[in-house]
Amino acid sequence: MLTKAVREVFRTNLGVKKGERVLVFTDRPTPKDRVSQEDLKRWKSLRDVAMLMVETGRAFARDVLYHCYPSRGGHGKEPPEAVWRLAFGERAFGRLKEERLLRPIIMKRASTDALEKASSIIQRYCSDAVDVVIALSNYSTSHTRFRDMLTRLCGCRYASMPLFDVSMFEGPMSVDWRALKRRSNNLARRLRKARGLRITSPNGTDLSVLKGNRRVHVDSGDLRRKGAFGNLPAGEVFFAPLEGTAEGRLVLEWAPTRRLNSPISLIVRQGMVRQIEGDEDFVTVLQERLSQDPMNSNIAEVGIGTNDRARRPDNILESEKIMGTVHIALGDNSSFGGMVSTPFHQDFVVFRPTVELFYSDSRWETIIVEGNWREDLL
Repeated sequence: MLTKAVREVFRTNLGVKKGERVLVFTDRPTPKDRVSQEDLKRWKSLRDVAMLMVETGRAFARDVLYHCYPSRGGHGKEPPEAVWRLAFGERAFGRLKEERLLRPIIMKRASTDALEKASSIIQRYCSDAVDVVIALSNYSTSHTRFRDMLTRLCGCRYASMPLFDVSMFEGPMSVDWRALKRRSNNLARRLRKARGLRITSPNGTDLSVLKGNRRVHVDSGDLRRKGAFGNLPAGEVFFAPLEGTAEGRLVLEWAPTRRLNSPISLIVRQGMVRQIEGDEDFVTVLQERLSQDPMNSNIAEVGIGTNDRARRPDNILESEKIMGTVHIALGDNSSFGGMVSTPFHQDFVVFRPTVELFYSDSRWETIIVEGNWREDLL
């Protein structure tokens, strides 16, 4: 059963061909990682899933590379140099090192000129890059220069699977992929026409953002085209709001992998979290992360879940895909249309939201009411 589900990743989601090269990587916990025993058990099982991907992938691809590295300690941080070397090849890696460009990129401190120079090097040797990446690291690499350069410059197809749990093969990974794609595209068409949106929920959330002309992305699990990128499990439509425009209150009832003992309120002004209110221990964790860089407080992403097989609220990879939820991310958005680059990206899910779109001609349109989609969008 499990092998069959993994084969579907290569066949249905990624469309891997015999002559292609695939990179599978994961990370391992270090003493610095403060996670529960339950989460640690799931994390350690990621290596088993990664090895099954490697073994299964050999029946589909010409070559399957594998690497496991010590945890980078947070979502949105760049993977280590060894992964860059495997992904982009020796020639590009050597030139990036020779020109002293790689470390600033990994530290997310590279200037615009440095990024342009690195992009030129990578494009010159893009034929050396792998064709497909399956990122099974516990901490997400979705919003990194590594992922962006691979997909945008080299045309690599990229499946990002942070926090993955084996049980997801029987849940959100067993979705009707065609129906999911149709539903997601219907929603995306509405969002593309909107100037912005307002999100409210019974827990007290009331947050408005401007979208402007920002690109609306569809994550439908179809990663077969050149340069495709998305999560597995898939099922969301998302965009980077215009910086400085988010206003209101975001009330959190769940951390990424557990229910909070009591709600936490994030007070948002001019696109940034200005204040955190609550008695939960997670307040300290958040304050610590946000104090590391002012840009970590940026309202980076708004996404809407579209997967009707997603159920679990205690794992952000699945919970943000639950149909009828909204997720809001803080921190980096530079890899999907935003202007903020920082080594931090964290999503939080709002359950039972009401979503109202507003347009340039002053019209308003409600598309979700307390988690229930409007029928014509289904």
